[in-house]
Amino acid sequence: MAGPWHDPRVPSSSAEQRRRDLARLRRVRDRIDREYAQPLDVEALARGVHVSAGYLSRAFRQAYGESPYSYLMTRRIERAMALLRRGDLSVTEVCFAVGCSSLGTFSTRFTELVGMPPSTYRRLAAEATVGIPACVAKQVTRPVRNREAPAGEPSLA
Repeated sequence: MAGPWHDPRVPSSSAEQRRRDLARLRRVRDRIDREYAQPLDVEALARGVHVSAGYLSRAFRQAYGESPYSYLMTRRIERAMALLRRGDLSVTEVCFAVGCSSLGTFSTRFTELVGMPPSTYRRLAAEATVGIPACVAKQVTRPVRNREAPAGEPSLA
């Protein structure tokens, strides 16, 4: 992955260059984690590390297994889940609080990741997490993508 980040004037090994490239990708991921509620798009993220949006998408997917946009939406949905569990905000308020500008897109993406619409999740999660510390509820209710779901029951033998 010695792409456009490598400065040809600075001699370096490919392993050293890979470490620098991965550090830049971690900065992009950290920015998404910090600023998930801000209007972020792949072009803005790419400008922040001085590469093209296409290159950033390819490198990010290679390093983390998903595109920057997908990672951003997962962070937004995770935060939305926490806000919905609290129960004091409407689905629309949660949608805008996590940085989504379209209630329809938010609801569709939420349903894809969580397996139920946000309004249903809000009702069921409030009941299911009563008495559970928020830090435990967050871990237990984290959205699981299809590719992360276990293929079958683990063998105990």
